[in-house]
Amino acid sequence: MGTPFNSAGRLERRSAVAALLASRGDMLVVTGLGSPTYDTFAAGDHDGNFYLWGAMGGAALTGLGLALAQPNRPVTVITGDGEQLMGIGGLATIAVRAPKNLSIVVLDNGHYGETGGQLSHSGAGVDLAKVATAMGIPEVLDVTDAAGVDQAAQAIRTIGEGPRVVIVRIRNEETPRALPSRDGVWLKLRMRAHLGMSA
Repeated sequence: MGTPFNSAGRLERRSAVAALLASRGDMLVVTGLGSPTYDTFAAGDHDGNFYLWGAMGGAALTGLGLALAQPNRPVTVITGDGEQLMGIGGLATIAVRAPKNLSIVVLDNGHYGETGGQLSHSGAGVDLAKVATAMGIPEVLDVTDAAGVDQAAQAIRTIGEGPRVVIVRIRNEETPRALPSRDGVWLKLRMRAHLGMSA
C-alpha cells in the first residue's frame, strides 16, 4: 500500500493530458468515461479518438482489443483511477496478452470524480503503479512532474517491448467539461473510417 491521498505536488489534469497527446502521430486513443474524455477532447478532437461514454471499467480492455487488431499503431487508453479500479482484473489480461503497442494512462486523483468526489481506493493508499507491476506489466511509469509527463508522452507514441501503464498523479479539482459527441454509432463509424474500414 502507498500513502493516503495528498494533493501537494500533484499535476493539473487537463494540461497533463494535452502534453501527453501533443504530436501524437498515428496514435489511436480510447478514453474512459467522464474527465478523461473531456480532457482528451479539450486537447483536440481527432478521428482516431474513441470516447467510451459508459461501461465503467471497460476502457483498458477496449484498448486491448484495439491494440490487438491494430498491432502496428500505438494505442493509448486514458482513464481515471476509479474506472481502472473498477476493471482492475483487466490489467492481468493485458499483461498475459502482452500487446507491445498498448499504453494505459491512469489519471489518478485519488477520488471518484464522476460520482461526487468520494475517496477512491487509490486515495486511501492503494498504489496502482505497484498493482500494475504485480500484475506483470513490464513497463510502469509513475508520473509526478512535468519531466515525467514529457517522458510518458514520448513513450506512448512508440511501440515498446510490451504493454505499459502510466500513472499520472493529478490534483483533485473541478475542470470545465468539454463534451464531444455522445453518439456511440457515429463514434464507432468514425473510428472505422479512420482505420480504412467500411461502415
